[in-house]
Amino acid sequence: MNKKYEFESDRLGFRLWCDEDKVPFARMNADSKVMQYFPNIQNKEESDKFIERIMDHFKEHGYGLWAVEIKETQEFIGFIGFYTATFESEFTPCVEIGWRLDHRFWNKGYATEGAINCLDYGFSILGLNDIYSFTSRINRPSINVMKKIGLIEQSTFLHPNISKDSPLRPHVLYKIDKNTYVKNAKD
Repeated sequence: MNKKYEFESDRLGFRLWCDEDKVPFARMNADSKVMQYFPNIQNKEESDKFIERIMDHFKEHGYGLWAVEIKETQEFIGFIGFYTATFESEFTPCVEIGWRLDHRFWNKGYATEGAINCLDYGFSILGLNDIYSFTSRINRPSINVMKKIGLIEQSTFLHPNISKDSPLRPHVLYKIDKNTYVKNAKD
């Protein structure tokens, strides 16, 4: 295994963030295609602050949203990993699995491959018991990834941090627990 990676999948390396990630990440976060299921695109300052929050999360929890690159080319493609959701809801606080990839790397199986490896890392290395994911009800691509990686739909909810008149506010909640994950991995 490459020492710079925390862990890796067949094609992807998962690592901590570095300064070189800031420019491509800011470009991604300013891309309306990448951010179509988020309330707003982000400017460079907002994108850099997001990286700071991600790194603070790593320091506090020992895990987070890993910077992901293609091992063969070492090209940064986005993030996949875990974040602690703390907004007010009946299922929070919880560990959320999430991903955001540059649109040039969509439809290549990277989100699914990376998320499966994160689930394995989360349950087998980090010792997590439950992993959630949620997104806007209209975000079919992410919902498809959630299903492919074995998460099970739990409910719908109105995201409290999204304006009441936004079509992004209605969300779906998915979850998988360690026992279900282990059982599915054996099948």
